[in-house]
Amino acid sequence: MRRRLPLLLLPPLIVVVMAIATAATIVALGVSEIRRVSDEEAALHAATIAEAMAARLRLTSVEDRGPLVAEAADGATTELLLVNQDGQVVVSASLEEFSKDRVLGMLIEEQGVVETVSGRQRFASRPLGPPLEHLSVISFAAAPEEPAETLALVQAVAALAVLLVGIAAAVSLGYARAAHDEVAVTGERIAKLADPERDPAGQPIPIRAFDEVGVLTTSFNTLVGRFIAAEKSYRADLAEAARVDQERLEFLAGLSHELRTPLNAVLGFSHVLESEVDGPLPPDARESIEIIHTSGEHLRTLIDDILDLSALETGELKLSRRPLDLVAAAEEVVREATAIARHKGLVLAVDAAGPVLAYADRRRVRQILTNLVANAVKFTASGSVRVDVRTKNDDAVVRVTDTGPGIPAQDRDAIFEAYKQSSDARLRQGGTGLGLATVKRLVVLHGGEITVESERGKGSTFRFTLPLATDQDLLDAQGGRASVPSLPPENRSE
Repeated sequence: MRRRLPLLLLPPLIVVVMAIATAATIVALGVSEIRRVSDEEAALHAATIAEAMAARLRLTSVEDRGPLVAEAADGATTELLLVNQDGQVVVSASLEEFSKDRVLGMLIEEQGVVETVSGRQRFASRPLGPPLEHLSVISFAAAPEEPAETLALVQAVAALAVLLVGIAAAVSLGYARAAHDEVAVTGERIAKLADPERDPAGQPIPIRAFDEVGVLTTSFNTLVGRFIAAEKSYRADLAEAARVDQERLEFLAGLSHELRTPLNAVLGFSHVLESEVDGPLPPDARESIEIIHTSGEHLRTLIDDILDLSALETGELKLSRRPLDLVAAAEEVVREATAIARHKGLVLAVDAAGPVLAYADRRRVRQILTNLVANAVKFTASGSVRVDVRTKNDDAVVRVTDTGPGIPAQDRDAIFEAYKQSSDARLRQGGTGLGLATVKRLVVLHGGEITVESERGKGSTFRFTLPLATDQDLLDAQGGRASVPSLPPENRSE
């Protein structure tokens, strides 16, 4: 009996500890919620007063503004400031003397929390509006860290916890006595199932009772059965996925070969016809040949995109990194796109203060730049496309900015996903939706990141980073014999 007593007392002790922990959690959550609600009410109060005062002061003469602010502060039990856009206080109904910098900060933030001699307060700022745009009203509402309701909540929860803990401890002690034997037997069976040399599927736990322990045993047996079934299904799915992936790779390799062979013939013969070696062509025929050549090049680009994305997804694409002048690479890409840009009347330029040496794969960097510049030119009807190359810390930063229609906010993440395009029909001009997906994966493979900033009707800016080449990278590339070039100081900041 002495051996069983500690075990029988364990459930009541656990109940007590859990009850205390639960009560503490309830108190913590309740206090947090009270603080949140109190803070939100203070913020709403400050915003409401600020809105109302802005509306009234807009219609009040200059000499009446001071009395009106003081009267409103007394009547609404709040503090008010009337300030101008330079941060100077015009009228004050507050115990705190605010500096110009603090006032400017509150005007910029519009709402937030501030500590004053009156304690913690929520503030809200609102401009008076025309014709008094240079004036703003700032309202304050008390938002104490510990609202008055906190103490009452703690006392109520403590009293309820003491009562419930006593009842729960007594009930759990009685139940522990009755269930002790069943739990012991079930525990022994489970311990046997945990033996790694035994097969759990063939050794279910016998059900000895129909109480909670019996329900637990039944559930445990069901869980073991489902685990075995899930493991078998997982292994089968894994094998099937590996097989399908291998077939996909084989299919893409075969597709590449089968498509490239006739496609190269089409492009080659179209080039021969364009050169007019067999005699001059009429304008209609030349136009048709140009369409054939352009369509063939587009098809080859789509094939390359699919193969590149597949290689990136399977990890088969490897980078051949060397020090690379991003400015020179950008100028080459821009030069290639000049004909199309000139046809559309676009200004195409590269902005850089000097060479920017990145440690990257030249071919893949040109692929990134070509895709971004080509997209910018394609979607920009008028204006300009600019490539800006700078450095920031240990990264090279490239921005491709256009004056096109912009990208909807809901599409700015989706455009970097494979086979996804903008939901705006005006921004769809063919393609598979693989270009930007490939660009993002190539940038990430280099250890960089890519983001997009856009505003409807004002264009887009694609920004990506690449690691800068270190002095050791330059020495390795030059065989350790040549001197290491240094970047101009003015190009060392973004």
